[in-house]
Amino acid sequence: MRTTKAAIITAVYLTHGALLVEALVQPYISRTNRIAVVSRNSPTFGAFPTTSTAGLSLQSSSYLDSLQCDPYDPESSEFCTVDPADIKNDGIKRKIRLTVLFALWYVLNIGYNIGNKSVLNALPIPWTAATVELFFGFPYVAFLWFTGLRKTPKLSVDNVKTLSSQAFFLAATHVAGVISFGAGAISFTHILKATEPVWAALISAVAFKDFLPLPVYLTLVPIMGGVGLASMKELTFTWLSFIAGTVSAVTSASKAILSKKVLDGKPLGENLTPANMFAVLTVLGFLFILPASLLIEGPAAVRTAWTAALANGYTRGQLLRLLSVSGFLYYLYNEVAFLALSEVAPVTHAVTNTVKRVVIILASVLVFRNPVTKLGMAGSAMAIFGATMYSIAKSRYKPVKKTE
Repeated sequence: MRTTKAAIITAVYLTHGALLVEALVQPYISRTNRIAVVSRNSPTFGAFPTTSTAGLSLQSSSYLDSLQCDPYDPESSEFCTVDPADIKNDGIKRKIRLTVLFALWYVLNIGYNIGNKSVLNALPIPWTAATVELFFGFPYVAFLWFTGLRKTPKLSVDNVKTLSSQAFFLAATHVAGVISFGAGAISFTHILKATEPVWAALISAVAFKDFLPLPVYLTLVPIMGGVGLASMKELTFTWLSFIAGTVSAVTSASKAILSKKVLDGKPLGENLTPANMFAVLTVLGFLFILPASLLIEGPAAVRTAWTAALANGYTRGQLLRLLSVSGFLYYLYNEVAFLALSEVAPVTHAVTNTVKRVVIILASVLVFRNPVTKLGMAGSAMAIFGATMYSIAKSRYKPVKKTE
């Protein structure tokens, strides 16, 4: 069984090695599909948006016409970051504020991951848990909209249709991640999520004929090798956790690519700052996932899990608190992520994301006492290192389609 598992996992990640071949034959691709490599210091780099997206209205045509990044997911490796040259005020006040925001982001993120796993330990109904978590963001943002603390987005039916694909992938990313959390260790799921750059590169190459520079492709090697090693040596390995975690990475990458390709230049509505966009997508994602949740698990499964939890010593109040706290933490840590990550340079974004993964993994291992092997730790470190180097390399070598 272990040999079969190793063979399958190795085959999956060796297949992605074909991306390196794509990079090597890049000069022979037709001129309309070729990519030029420019650095962040290149004169042509001005075509890219390099300012903070924290207060940016996404319907701005000048911004969307040059969209080369994903402004909707602050934790994605494709997220829009700030050019270091555009950071005018880097004084002590800004550093203190960012330090506080990053610390809060880490605390909320750890709280969500531990809270989510606690929910799944008590109530092994991941579809329902994911649905409830998406719902609990709505009361929070509704309060902001109704009180005027944040401008209310204005959407037409066509706008909603345009955003539906993004909402679907957001919901799919979330529910797949929750399923993976429930079927395995938190640490293992986060290692699988670190493969998002691999899938983003693959989707861009196959679906859109967008190819990355060779140095960027090379950073995918430690990601694939590290995840393969961590998977083979994961003591809590289950196929459900592996498949769901991988699906979460694939859908997250798909959402980022769609942000750059499908939504580029289309009217999306009014008052759609990135934070408001996340709120809208969360609400739409909830509406997407609700029918599937009712169909797959349904009231009968929920009642059975609830009754079993009560029999195991949980009270109704404890279960409701677990669900509500997990839902609010999910939304709040994403809100804080926007505030913290939307005004930092690419290297800072990559490093802080890496530290976040490490902190979450260590916290989950300490709280839930998941056994970890030395080779598993080595594989995890290799994959996280690769994901960090991918973000740094991608910020240094920018792909730009040549114009005839």
